Amino acid sequence: MGAQKSVHAGRAKIDFNVDFTHRLCAAMMLHSFRNSSTGSPLSLIVGSLCIKHPNLFGKSEKLDVLWDKGLSDSNILIAYRKPRPEWLAQHSFVIQHSVSPEVGIHGIPVDNFSKTGSGGVNLCRFSVGLDLDEPGSCNWSSKTSLKFEHVRPINDDGRSISRDLHGFPVTSSGSGHDCMVVVKQESRFAKANDLSFTRFSLQIEQGIPLLSKWLIFNRFKFAASKGLKLGPGFFLASLTGGSIVGDIAPYQAFAIGGVGSVRGYGEGAVGSGRSCLVANTEFTFPMNEMLDGALFFDCGTDLGSGRFVPGNPGLRHGKPGAGVGVGYGVRVKFPMGHFQVDCALNAYQQKTIYFGFSNVSS
Repeated sequence: MGAQKSVHAGRAKIDFNVDFTHRLCAAMMLHSFRNSSTGSPLSLIVGSLCIKHPNLFGKSEKLDVLWDKGLSDSNILIAYRKPRPEWLAQHSFVIQHSVSPEVGIHGIPVDNFSKTGSGGVNLCRFSVGLDLDEPGSCNWSSKTSLKFEHVRPINDDGRSISRDLHGFPVTSSGSGHDCMVVVKQESRFAKANDLSFTRFSLQIEQGIPLLSKWLIFNRFKFAASKGLKLGPGFFLASLTGGSIVGDIAPYQAFAIGGVGSVRGYGEGAVGSGRSCLVANTEFTFPMNEMLDGALFFDCGTDLGSGRFVPGNPGLRHGKPGAGVGVGYGVRVKFPMGHFQVDCALNAYQQKTIYFGFSNVSS
């Protein structure tokens, strides 16, 4: 069920949006496979809550409160923005708290690497800081953030842990938590016309050790994609990669495999390393007015850097470090959006079916 309501406070209009429809069927189906005899009925609730106040103190200050809850993850985001002239950087004060399972690094690959089981490690993150959105110029945009982060690993019962199931540390400090101050710079380029589009993004992060036990690292990640119309069809190619140096925690490594990476593998089932490189290609073609077909090829590698991740979780879980996935799919067009079904085959001849829905319709 979902609800949306507007409340007038003075001259401000506060928007409420509550949605408990996302993944509700999945919650009911997966619940029967989980050992939850002692769990709370609230664990079945999945959905989101959004509150927007466009005029908090009467000078067009904006307050956004976003809450998302899944079967085993949750995220709360509070953002406050004070308006400034368009030619100046826009400032946002952000507080965020999230809990999510760390299956990409500590998950255990099963069924010929097509799925990833829980490794019993979850991350509880708290961050507070400032975001600065620079004024866009031509096709470029940039964003800078300065944040304090506190990361605390917990097990499936919510208790703090410092080691995984094999007894290896899950934090850089060796204690029950890590602290860091992170400066992040992100630049984006986008250009499009009726026949093609080009996108590129670059992220650079620097961990600043204000105290001796705080993390110090350098991390960069890039993503480039090119789309081109070929006759009645459309060809899309993308390349992503990155690297990190410094005294990192295992959860900071790059996880390779899964949706958005190498299809046909579970999340992080290809590898987890200090570096990564992933290439994706896809060709879609119309079959009729409502149906498009798709062919795709994915590949990814940790560039041999898995052994340099603290505790070497990739080797301990038997991840190959490189993998390829091929497959086909269909895209069904509806007035409210597009329904997507993909079938992927990995290097171990294991098939995986993916379902997706996009509310952006052409």
